[in-house]
Amino acid sequence: MKPKQIKDHTGLLSSVFAIVLGLIVGLIILFLCNPKQALPGFATILSGAFTHGAKGVGQVFYYATPIILTGLSVGFAFKTGLFNIGTPGQFIMGGFGAVYVGILWTSLGPAHWVAALLASIILGAVWGLVPGLLKAYFNVNEVIASIMMNYIGMYLVNWIVKSYKPLFNNLRNESRNVAATANIPKMGLDKIFPGSSVNGGILIAIITVILIWILLNKTTFGYELKAVGFNRDASKYAGINEKKSIILSMMIAGAIAGLAGGLLYLAGTGKHIEIKDVLASEGFTGISVALLGLSNPIGVLFSGIFIAYLTAGGFYLQLLEFSTEIIDIIVAVIIYFSAFALMVKIILAKIQKQKAAKTEAEKEGGTKS
Repeated sequence: MKPKQIKDHTGLLSSVFAIVLGLIVGLIILFLCNPKQALPGFATILSGAFTHGAKGVGQVFYYATPIILTGLSVGFAFKTGLFNIGTPGQFIMGGFGAVYVGILWTSLGPAHWVAALLASIILGAVWGLVPGLLKAYFNVNEVIASIMMNYIGMYLVNWIVKSYKPLFNNLRNESRNVAATANIPKMGLDKIFPGSSVNGGILIAIITVILIWILLNKTTFGYELKAVGFNRDASKYAGINEKKSIILSMMIAGAIAGLAGGLLYLAGTGKHIEIKDVLASEGFTGISVALLGLSNPIGVLFSGIFIAYLTAGGFYLQLLEFSTEIIDIIVAVIIYFSAFALMVKIILAKIQKQKAAKTEAEKEGGTKS
């Protein structure tokens, strides 16, 4: 038990260390841009989300909702030995499913938003299924397959939305508004955070995080998924269907990313699918969230909220004539240091494992003699 606790603490400390270094780099950049406003600008980054009190906090949760789930998608796949870089494609496909049902299936009444979210989950899972099948049966690298699926998903959604008139608003070159019944209910959060855009989506995201944590750590199915990711051949020898596990892992990861898209486009904030040749930024932000959270579902939850907090505070930098892109630089530096810390952690673990094996071999040699 003791080595495991040290390992967990090391991971937590590495993330905290990366955050501190990222903020220091951000402060240096502020001084280089405008020395007189550097300290007020840094204070704005740290406290900007509280500028409007409860409304500001609500906005943090609103921004955090999709990136928590895309981060969870990446983290879940990584825990099962796969690198799901297809979250942008799965995200937009899920968003399209939610928008399609939200615009056209207006006869569902109170169940409308639930059906729209189910559509987003299904389409996200289908988009994760393809690289899963290619990996399981043809050993195609899931990174390459999922990157290709990103662009296929983006252009396919653009084509369908633009070609199908009931979905397309040609005056604004984007999808139409979803029906009011498709908007996710506030679930009482509008009273706690009045004036903000937050809704029940953040509660759905938290519940999803808890369910994935239980799946990975408390179920036989989760153990099998992790075992296949750790050693595919050994899992097959132990009687685990490794092809099925790989496919299901990618489908679950895709479903989570698809749900993220559904929660964003059904938030009731006027968010639409825009016809443009740019991959969804929320998908790539999810990779950053997963790295900072060490792919642990609970860690992903808090890292998603943290990055959303920085983003919310960064909007107020414009009042001091700073560019909001400074926040992107800070987040990028944090992720680089997180990745570096993870690499060092893996190297140290391998060295420790080799030392333990050598010690065990020496003990066996001494016993025989």
